[in-house]
Amino acid sequence: MYNFCTLFDSNYLQKGLSLYQSLLDINCPFHLYVVAFDDICFVTLKNLNLDKLTVVSLSEFETKELLAIKPTRSRAEYCWTCSPSVIFHCIQSFNLDHCTYVDADLMFFSSPSIVFQEIGNSSVAITEHIPNGPDMIAGKYCVQFVYFKNDLDGINTLKWWKDSCIDWCYARYEDGKFGDQKYLDYFPVKFSNIHVVRNVGVGVAPWNTYLYDFADFGKIKYKSEEIDIVFFHFHGTRIDFKKDSLSIKVLTSDINIDIENFIYLPYLFLIKEVYNNYLDINVNHVKVIGRSKFMSFYFKIKKIFRHNSIFQYLYYKFFNA
Repeated sequence: MYNFCTLFDSNYLQKGLSLYQSLLDINCPFHLYVVAFDDICFVTLKNLNLDKLTVVSLSEFETKELLAIKPTRSRAEYCWTCSPSVIFHCIQSFNLDHCTYVDADLMFFSSPSIVFQEIGNSSVAITEHIPNGPDMIAGKYCVQFVYFKNDLDGINTLKWWKDSCIDWCYARYEDGKFGDQKYLDYFPVKFSNIHVVRNVGVGVAPWNTYLYDFADFGKIKYKSEEIDIVFFHFHGTRIDFKKDSLSIKVLTSDINIDIENFIYLPYLFLIKEVYNNYLDINVNHVKVIGRSKFMSFYFKIKKIFRHNSIFQYLYYKFFNA
């Protein structure tokens, strides 16, 4: 069985439940541990009493160290700060032999078993942003799927990451650091038994869709080879529900008709299922809304001033929904 963990609050509830449902839909042998970041989220998940989900309250999770730095971080920054602590808490509290942190805005299209086969006996596994370059100030690797084994190398790496994030974790680039993510660049340098996942079906995301052709549900073509998407990372999307209509707004990237049909619409129908079956809210209509002209202009400016702390703050304040 694969142990996954994540964190989210009531604003992300529909996305977190969609992550859970996507794992059910692919018949994955899993258990998901969720640290609920507000009372509404905790009570909702507790009342749902889902077989393959364990919910942890903030009062159970937060340590003295986290509480001490909490007032110094924004909402997004505090969530990032807590990412490694969530993994550490789950391994320690539930006596897990391994645990993989996953972002709540993922949808699994196929079984992650192929990824765990690739990881093998490694103590830690990380995924690349793909591509990497001067614009990737957030780091070479992405905190979207981070695996730790409960062994000496795994725990040593995890403790270092956890303590580093408590010490410094902000939405700005500074001295080779950015949020919780730039620390992953040091994993292969400072620690042993680290694996970088090579399967390009892992971590397909808005920032790398231009590399692939999307011609069928859950599949990409990369260098003429057809590859199963393991999961898609729906970074930079906002879910809106009005009356009986559900929409997904794509804020941070441009999408074509194939990506809309084979990626975003399936995700939207998955969220519709969550509203209907988990949240008891009736949804009749769904719609994908592409990036606005204003957002396209904003990101052109942001790219020019990518190291500017004001633009980074605005992005994570308003657009990283």
